[in-house]
Amino acid sequence: MTTTLMTFVHRTVGPGLAAGALAGALVACGGGNGDGGGSSSTPPEKSGKPGTTQVDVKMTDFKMQLSQKTLKAGSYTFVAKNDGHHEHALEIEGSGTEQKTRTLEPGESANLTIKLKDGTYKVYCPVDGHKDMGMKTELTVGGSAPTDSNTDTNNGNGY
Repeated sequence: MTTTLMTFVHRTVGPGLAAGALAGALVACGGGNGDGGGSSSTPPEKSGKPGTTQVDVKMTDFKMQLSQKTLKAGSYTFVAKNDGHHEHALEIEGSGTEQKTRTLEPGESANLTIKLKDGTYKVYCPVDGHKDMGMKTELTVGGSAPTDSNTDTNNGNGY
């Protein structure tokens, strides 16, 4: 009888206890989904350069979207991300300045750090006529106007 009871415990209860212990360990470790469990608010990204503010630029086929279109004079890092299926680049021109990123393949990103003075700037893609296809917008620097959030050139007319 003792042998039968021991066999029953080893075959039935033992695997159940092991499975329960494994489940408890997984819960304690956050479930293994890669995010460390729990949620928290993510602070805005830093530009990586002291005294600069980050402006995100999302480039698709054939549209350009800025996280802000009205800024105060100062240093900014434009983080250009090509979310399209064609090559794109970012060029900023105005108030005596003309600077651009390298041409980006789909999925690539590049940073463009620039000091902006008061004025109006043209922001566009200089690749193969993309500007004429609607990949252009304006950026206003100066004054104390509130910043626009998530503005884009979805109508294709630009400027």
